Amino acid sequence: MLATPAVKAWLRLGPYTRFAYNLFAVATLLPVLALGRVLIDGAPFDRPAWLAVGQAVAVAAGVAVFLWGVAGYDLGRFAGTAQIRAHRTGIALNEDEPLRLDGAHRFMRHPLYAGGLLVLWGGVADPLSLATAVWASAYLLIGMMHEERTLLALYGEAYRAYRSRVPALLPWRGRAL
Repeated sequence: MLATPAVKAWLRLGPYTRFAYNLFAVATLLPVLALGRVLIDGAPFDRPAWLAVGQAVAVAAGVAVFLWGVAGYDLGRFAGTAQIRAHRTGIALNEDEPLRLDGAHRFMRHPLYAGGLLVLWGGVADPLSLATAVWASAYLLIGMMHEERTLLALYGEAYRAYRSRVPALLPWRGRAL
């Protein structure tokens, strides 16, 4: 909800919006994880070796997909520090980047979400990591639906055409562009 245009306008943080959003996300995530450690028994699941190996492969693939996806972004803009630096030097910098159609985005629209989901589910080894995977997946999928609406509003027909050619998470159609 913090990423919606109405909330951004109401908060009036200007060039500090993205950075504040990221700080809020980290500040609210840490207590939830700490509370989970206290409330959920951490005894590891008894997993067969093949499953543990498969999960390790999923985590490695998730990290690779995430890094491949993030490589296409201006990380300063992504974190919000580029907007702050530009503001301090008197330059207006739009928070939004151009529509990405290269790199991992040629194969899936949301490589960061795909990588995150692989890491989450590959990392399930105990009740806490299972609960984390379930709730974080719900959060990511809801966020992805919100982002789809935002990208349609921002890029219009270009995003609609891209969306019709490139799958959201699983690159099952092969090289789309």
